[in-house]
Amino acid sequence: MEPEDTDWRREFADQARAERPDVATLCLLLGAVADPPLGRRGIDAAHIELDRLAGLLPFGLTGPRAWAGALAALLGGECGFRGTAHDYERLESSLLHEVLRRRRGLPILLSVVWIEVARRAGAPVYGVALPGHFVVGFGPPEERVLADPFDGGRLLDPDDAEILVAGATGAPLEESMLSPAAPLDIVLRVLNNIRAWAAARPEHSAVALWAVELSLLLPAHPARLRYERAELLVQRGDFVAGAAELDEYAAVVEPVEPAVAETVRRRARAARAMLN
Repeated sequence: MEPEDTDWRREFADQARAERPDVATLCLLLGAVADPPLGRRGIDAAHIELDRLAGLLPFGLTGPRAWAGALAALLGGECGFRGTAHDYERLESSLLHEVLRRRRGLPILLSVVWIEVARRAGAPVYGVALPGHFVVGFGPPEERVLADPFDGGRLLDPDDAEILVAGATGAPLEESMLSPAAPLDIVLRVLNNIRAWAAARPEHSAVALWAVELSLLLPAHPARLRYERAELLVQRGDFVAGAAELDEYAAVVEPVEPAVAETVRRRARAARAMLN
């Protein structure tokens, strides 16, 4: 039975500030906040499943293409990990333990599965945060092989990557877009996806709130998240805390954007007026 005083948010913050943050652990701690019944046992089971999948890869693989092909055959083929348009409509598609269970998810969560399985097996793997579509890379730039876990591990040639970026941004692919994604950047992008999902569903403001609050626990995050948290508190009826947060955000932005600060302070006064 899970101890009542388990503080998943504190553990998330501690892991985010570790010397080498672990993406799988952060995603699973995020999952424990979203789905409290997951608990320690569920987190451990998810790690065990990643270990098990890594153990199914063949021995003696060498070279980026061999690794990418083996991961595609195992995860995309034999195990059926992939995504569909419907997965964007489900919160579970952003929760690692649910993606491991359902074998469905958003591109970034399927990529996390690939990265963690491949890493455990010793592959030269990393995430590639293309605009609008997260993929996985293997090997150094001169030998780089890209694979799309959302499409079952389809290998991407340069033209494929160009098309993905152009479809998302209308701009050309730049070499900097192919750089390995940092662990905390991956986690922030996962949380951004959850916030976007909840923003389209006002009845899930509680989800939006914990996603913002976890984002604020990361060492680097957009300052505007404090404003977003304040607005969510007001939306949920916590007018006092929301107004205080708005005033704090106004103080942060006032040196560079005094007009914005005044607008935010007016919003804080309006929130306090709702108490009358």
